[in-house]
Amino acid sequence: MRAVADERGVLSALERTFTLRWQDTLVDACGPDLLAKVRAEAPGVQLRFVAETSTDTPEMRRGEVDLESNANEPASPEIRSQRVAEARLAFAVRAGHRLTRGRLTPERFATEADHIVVSRRGRMRDPLDELLAGMDLKRRVVMTAPTVSTALRFLPGSDLAVVIPEPTAREAGAELGLVVLPLPIDIPLVPLYLSWHQRYDNDRAHIWLRGLARDALRRVDPSWAARRSH
Repeated sequence: MRAVADERGVLSALERTFTLRWQDTLVDACGPDLLAKVRAEAPGVQLRFVAETSTDTPEMRRGEVDLESNANEPASPEIRSQRVAEARLAFAVRAGHRLTRGRLTPERFATEADHIVVSRRGRMRDPLDELLAGMDLKRRVVMTAPTVSTALRFLPGSDLAVVIPEPTAREAGAELGLVVLPLPIDIPLVPLYLSWHQRYDNDRAHIWLRGLARDALRRVDPSWAARRSH
């Protein structure tokens, strides 16, 4: 009990700013929960969320970013990472879109909508296009968007479609009046990683924040921990 009290005392006196570079939908879906928990345990702590960039940058190595979260496992050995969740992909369209009617097939998905690709690097193709090519199919990509939230704003009033993680699609779809449909293609689950520089491995405040961030990010896939325990 004394150790718990000591830990609470340290946190209540902690004054520190942490910089987090998270994919935009993760900030929307999980950021408020994380901030609430941080404020409850360490009111002197500030969170600085920064946007992802279009190129790989060395901010974590330079100590300018404390925690990163997205679908990419770091390649550098000095960057630690933990796989904290995974999500199924789905696609969103406006209500009344022709893809919401009738049996959905890979061919209909590819040909009966114009597509937006979410890419912070502006890439017009992603792994889904490789899977479609293996079926002799090709979708019409008409634009890229740097973030999921930007892409979703193009859907109401258009015949566009965008493929994004299902939890994000459902949350945003309810807000924008969109319909979320399962992909008619077998595609691997999208992983979600929490990453940090090795210099913080034994930093007690950083370890505390990582724990809260991990719990918050699992809102994306609440069943992850249960599946990992089996």
